[in-house]
Amino acid sequence: MRNKKVFFFILLFFFSSFKVEVSRGQNNGRTKVNVGVVTDVGTSYSDVAMLCINMSLADFYSSRPQFQTRLVVNVGDSKEDVVGAASAAIELIKNKKVKAILGPWTSMQAHFLVEIGQKSRVPIISYSATSPFLTSLRSPYFLRATYEDSSQVNAVKAIIKLFGWREAVPVYVDNTFGEGIMPRLTDALQEINVRIPYRSVIALNATDQDISVELLKMMTMPTRVFIVHMYSSLASRVFIKAKEIGLMKPGYVWILTNSATDDLATMNETDVEAMEGVLGVKTYIQKSIELDKFRSRWRKSFPQIELSVYGLWAYDATTALAIAVEEAGIDNMTFSNVDLGRDVSELEVLGLSQYGPKLLQTLSTIQFKGLAGDFRFVNRQLQPSVFEIVNVIGTRESIGTLSTWQDHLKLIIWPGEANSVPKGWEIPTNGRRLRIGVPKRTGYTDLVKVTRDPITNSPVVTGFCIDFFEAVIRAMPYDISYDFIPFETPDGKPAGDHNSLVYQVYLGIYDAVVGDTTILVNRSSYVDFTFPFIKSGVGLIVPVEDQVKRDSISFLKPLTWKLWMTTFLFVFLIGFTVWAVEHRVNPDFRGPRRYQASTIFWFAFSTMVFAPSKIQSPIVHISTHSDCYIYTFLNAYSIELRFVGERVFSFGARLLVITWYFIVLLLTQSYTASLASLLTSRQLDPTITSMRSLLEKGENVGYPRTSFIFGKLKESGFTRSSLIPFDSAEDCDKLLRKGSEKGGVAAAFLEVPYMRLFLGQYCNAYQMVEEPFSVDGFGFVFPIGSPLVADVSRAILKVAESPKGKELELAWFKKKEETCPNPVTTADPNPSISSRQLGVDSFWVLFLIAFLMCVFTLGKFAFFFVKNNQGNSLWQEFHEPDEISYINNVEKCPCSLNQEDVINPPADDDIHQDTREQL
Repeated sequence: MRNKKVFFFILLFFFSSFKVEVSRGQNNGRTKVNVGVVTDVGTSYSDVAMLCINMSLADFYSSRPQFQTRLVVNVGDSKEDVVGAASAAIELIKNKKVKAILGPWTSMQAHFLVEIGQKSRVPIISYSATSPFLTSLRSPYFLRATYEDSSQVNAVKAIIKLFGWREAVPVYVDNTFGEGIMPRLTDALQEINVRIPYRSVIALNATDQDISVELLKMMTMPTRVFIVHMYSSLASRVFIKAKEIGLMKPGYVWILTNSATDDLATMNETDVEAMEGVLGVKTYIQKSIELDKFRSRWRKSFPQIELSVYGLWAYDATTALAIAVEEAGIDNMTFSNVDLGRDVSELEVLGLSQYGPKLLQTLSTIQFKGLAGDFRFVNRQLQPSVFEIVNVIGTRESIGTLSTWQDHLKLIIWPGEANSVPKGWEIPTNGRRLRIGVPKRTGYTDLVKVTRDPITNSPVVTGFCIDFFEAVIRAMPYDISYDFIPFETPDGKPAGDHNSLVYQVYLGIYDAVVGDTTILVNRSSYVDFTFPFIKSGVGLIVPVEDQVKRDSISFLKPLTWKLWMTTFLFVFLIGFTVWAVEHRVNPDFRGPRRYQASTIFWFAFSTMVFAPSKIQSPIVHISTHSDCYIYTFLNAYSIELRFVGERVFSFGARLLVITWYFIVLLLTQSYTASLASLLTSRQLDPTITSMRSLLEKGENVGYPRTSFIFGKLKESGFTRSSLIPFDSAEDCDKLLRKGSEKGGVAAAFLEVPYMRLFLGQYCNAYQMVEEPFSVDGFGFVFPIGSPLVADVSRAILKVAESPKGKELELAWFKKKEETCPNPVTTADPNPSISSRQLGVDSFWVLFLIAFLMCVFTLGKFAFFFVKNNQGNSLWQEFHEPDEISYINNVEKCPCSLNQEDVINPPADDDIHQDTREQL
């Protein structure tokens, strides 16, 4: 079979060479320059490349008859083998003295030819070796007239980022070509936080059974995004098996690199149909008139052979070499041989090409518009500008749903003829259900509670965390099957703390953890957390006590002692001022000295008691005469009310009394309100105010057993002996009631969710005074890199922002006691009603006004009194009635009664008779 292929290749080569020779004419005066072509003679891709090479020479020299050089192609058969390629290159250099070599076909073959070119100074120009490993060799005599594979990783990255996939599995051939792209691909995916959970490596000579085994392994994994980088011959076999097994159903994503996508046109219909729904990165060939003409000529000359992009690169590489040879000239085209003795390698006897350095320099500067696009070497290789995204949608003819990346993608048909974008990650239907670990708690079971079904003995898990997780799963865009596995010992006791439970996910025993698991830095180093589904923090809980001491002098506490003293001072000041002004004009303020002194005190204090009644119910006097008898009558039966009726006549005194009445009214009302609050309200104050005070006093403190709070408290300075664990809210209450001196605790540290449950039971006895530690909250735990983290986090936000989230919170955190406030929104979960003692600062403006009025009233009285009594004894005149005052013209009852009127009051009939006459 191979001999037939070789014969066909030779025949084809001579037919194409005949056209070249015709175009050359007789070549009179032309210099022939030998160049080599190392290729796998007899293969389809080699046939295409050789035809393009010969067409390139024919086209080049027919359009440039004036050129003095002519390339003569010498073919070396690599026989699809690395050693064969090296042997062919050595043979061409040693015997044909070729000045440059085009090829070889594969990257592995090129790897060996690079060293040969370096030793002999013969430029190696490859039009198909794309492995990035060749770049790392940094040989100046190796030029790549094609694109490096790693140049397309950004296109692959853009596809994955566009659709939001979080995991991808590379599937590549097990050789230098397949491995070359992996470092750059890995780095590109890491830039967008895409995880590579597995790498599928398939040997170039793998059997169908080997391929099936590898595909079945991939099928049991949750990742559904695969990046295929291999030769088209192997890729077609992989996809045929993938379709048979079921990996081309809806939900799967396959992305091909250009190594296979560029050869789609050369594949048969069976191979292409197996790839239906696949996305591919394809080398972009810019359209041009020259390219269209060449394709037309190709179809006419070789209708049975498909033209590939590698053929176009071979055409352009040959053109570039022909230009470089012409520009380099024909001087010194010899090889220098060095006699190294008898024991030398074959490479060392090849000699050094004297023409190679000059030809290499010329090649590095070549620029022209080729069939495949702009031809220019940058760092000894071509640089791509853009790639196409191809969607395989059936037969070869339907391959053409192309668009440039800048114009965005058109409608994509995914594997299984699905129209919706696959999620890229699913729980395998043929795999096991998710094993979700839940903590076994002895207290605070409102968050997580594990019981056993009495009939089946299967675990029954309830609680706020469980209900919230189930609501999140219902909000997910796809179904997830799971089982809750309690983290307990065979006898039903907790198997460890939360750190131990989280570590089970890292070990692979559990696929996730659901419960009251706090998001911590040390835990996130080996697992991934979702967004917190409930806020948290660590609060300091302390007992509260009533600070109000109710005793026999509680009635004095509403006012400060300064206000009491100020009030009494102004009582006497107001009384004295009214007495001084009214003494000469008002009979009620005259009499014996004892009587006048008592009147001052009585009037002053009576304003404190009867100010509100005097303002609200003033006495209306019917007539002067009747008032006399009414007051006389009242005086006979109630001496106390007799003095209540004392009247003031002067304008200044009345204005002063009215002002004082107003001040007294405000004082009495404020006093009443403050006293009522003091005697009826509890003023609850915490016994401890901060964590620092606990440390200074060396008090015992409590913390939940198995909680991370223990480590936080030790870091803060608490000794191990002062830390007392508890399991439930009831245990915490008992310890707090005992107190630190009796073996209990002075305070307790609780996370906010536990604190809400605790205060829901004991909100009247304890309160939170400080939040010394901040944490992110409770989150669900998954393995590092799990795509479920992103989807579950989005579902958490969806539930939290919906009425369902509020409903769950109210259902579990408010059923303890509705009257207790929420400690998350209220810093003090038990706010007390406290009343402040009233001081002078609250009434100083009113006292100032009263003082100024007293000064003004006394000053005015003193001024006119001295003015009207010049030359007389002022003290004597002060005790005499004022005969010239305008008040003498005012009718008033003789309130200063004689003693006999008091002893013998008029009869009731006489009083009534006189009253009727007056009416």
